[in-house]
Amino acid sequence: MIEFQDLGIDPILLRALDDAGYTVPTPIQEHAIPAALDGKDVLGLAQTGTGKTCAFVIPILQKLMHEERLPGFPPIRSLILTPTRELAMQIYDSFLVYAKYTDIRCALVYGGVSQYNQTEALSAGVDVLVATPGRLNDLCGQGYIDLEDIELFVLDEADRMLDMGFIDDVERIVKRMGEHEMQTLLFSATMPKSVQSLVKRLLKEDFTRVEVNPVSTTVESIDQSVYFVDRENKKKLLLYTLRDPEIDRALVFVRTKTGADKVARELSRAHVGADAIHGDKSQIDRQNALNRFKEGKIRVLVATDIAARGLDINELSHVINYDVPTEPENYVHRIGRTGRAGHGGIAITFCQADEVPYLRRIERTIDKQIAVREDNPYPMQERPHEGKPARGRSRSRRGGRGRRSLNNNKPQQAAAEQSADTPQQAPGSGKRPHRPRHRRKPAAKPSAEA
Repeated sequence: MIEFQDLGIDPILLRALDDAGYTVPTPIQEHAIPAALDGKDVLGLAQTGTGKTCAFVIPILQKLMHEERLPGFPPIRSLILTPTRELAMQIYDSFLVYAKYTDIRCALVYGGVSQYNQTEALSAGVDVLVATPGRLNDLCGQGYIDLEDIELFVLDEADRMLDMGFIDDVERIVKRMGEHEMQTLLFSATMPKSVQSLVKRLLKEDFTRVEVNPVSTTVESIDQSVYFVDRENKKKLLLYTLRDPEIDRALVFVRTKTGADKVARELSRAHVGADAIHGDKSQIDRQNALNRFKEGKIRVLVATDIAARGLDINELSHVINYDVPTEPENYVHRIGRTGRAGHGGIAITFCQADEVPYLRRIERTIDKQIAVREDNPYPMQERPHEGKPARGRSRSRRGGRGRRSLNNNKPQQAAAEQSADTPQQAPGSGKRPHRPRHRRKPAAKPSAEA
């Protein structure tokens, strides 16, 4: 069995890994770390929860440890770009753990909060910068950050970065780094065409490709199951599910921001400790809710797909999909919040009638049929939809036909029925029959010759 000491890692870093309880590398770490230590560009494709952060942090630290720091104000030598604030903070925390016996200095910049503390940290000198695209470009534009001396660039969660519309920000950041020689490590859970194009432009031709699992597959240690339930019974089913004493903490995913707030409020009314995180909440509120959840002060965290990637919650036992995600990849990332670092986990999905096509698409993507739970106190009464999923938002709770469409023929039907049941007016009854009114044609204008 391969251990970290077999990968050519410096003893100082091995000591930090040992303190953190790391002994056996995960597949992505086993293959990516040696290639990165050899100076190769790396494309890492791995499902969520497989230890990608360690796979790029350790090579960065080892490279910088063995280089002499320039006198005076040191330049930023390594940049890690990531799409979300939560993921950026997680990577920064990992850096502090792995770099504890080194003098490598790391800083963190992200939006949604005041930049004052971030610029103060930058002014003290930084070796490694962890950043989200928007705030990084802002601080570069203000002159606080110079990227021209970057030696090692990491683009993490590349597919998510592009999905969130950061392509223009990434382009500006790449231009700011200039044309000098540097090592690039690109990590992604999926490989759409947009990421393939990025790989061709950023990585050298002799890059090392590390793919430890098929793209868009789920961790085998996660027990996946589904309840078929009508929309109006989902709240009841959630409360029923949470009665299980084995559910220590549950991360509940919903489709919309308002839905997240609503579910969290309803759980709180039922005396279940819960809070919500989504994009409309401030960074402080999101972090406070996440900390309360990690510390066990609340039992349930309700989230949109903003939490589907990047959240690293130790030994999270359950993920519940209150709404079926419309994209199969989001399902993979959602349930990947549990079953991390080799631990087991349970993922339960609530599927209503008009979400069945999304569920079938997920099953085709992961090449696995999700088991149907038999202990369902609220079985689905509607006829499930097995056709193509509707585009955009889910349709009404009546399952594909909105209330308006069900009733749009009623006025015409009522008029026809009334006409058939009402006797015709007899001639000479004293009532004028209805005649359609016609507009009177305007009189012709006299010609100019008249």
